[in-house]
Amino acid sequence: MRRKALLSWTIVAATGLLAAPAQATLCKYVDDKGHVTYSDAVVKGATKANCFEAPPVPPPPPPQQRTTAPSTTPAPSGGLPNVDPATQKKRDESRRKILESELATEEQALAGARKALAEGESVRQADERNYQKYLDRVQGLKERVAQHERNVAALKQELANLK
Repeated sequence: MRRKALLSWTIVAATGLLAAPAQATLCKYVDDKGHVTYSDAVVKGATKANCFEAPPVPPPPPPQQRTTAPSTTPAPSGGLPNVDPATQKKRDESRRKILESELATEEQALAGARKALAEGESVRQADERNYQKYLDRVQGLKERVAQHERNVAALKQELANLK
C-alpha cells in the first residue's frame, strides 16, 4: 500500500511540475491507518497534513506582429513553458523537502518492519502448530521489509536526480 501511495504521489508531483498550474490547492491527507492521499478536495476520515499552493498563473504574452520571415530555431523541448530560475529553484527546494520528509517517514517504517521481522522470527505463536503457518507469517514480514527497502532506494534515487 505504501508503494501505491508513493507511486501516486510521484505521478501527482510530476504532473504538477509539468502541467499548467491548477487553481486549486493540493493537500496531503493521512488517514488513521497511515494511508496518504493527495487531493484538492477534502478526504473524509483523514486529517490534513499540509497543503501546496499552485504558483500564480503568469499573464499571457502580448501578441507580436510578424514583420520578418518565421524563425527556423526549434521550439523548446516538449513545448514546455520556460520558468524563471528563481521560481524553478523554489519548486526544486519544495520538492526536495517533500522527498526528504517522505524518505524520513519511509526509513522509520523500514526500521519498524525490521524490528517486527526480528521479533516475529524469534517467536512461534500459539496458533502456529503447523510450521507452514509460521513460515507464511515470517515471509509476510520479510516482504514488508523488502517493500520498505525498495521505497527507500527509490526515494534516495529521486533525491539524487535533483539538481
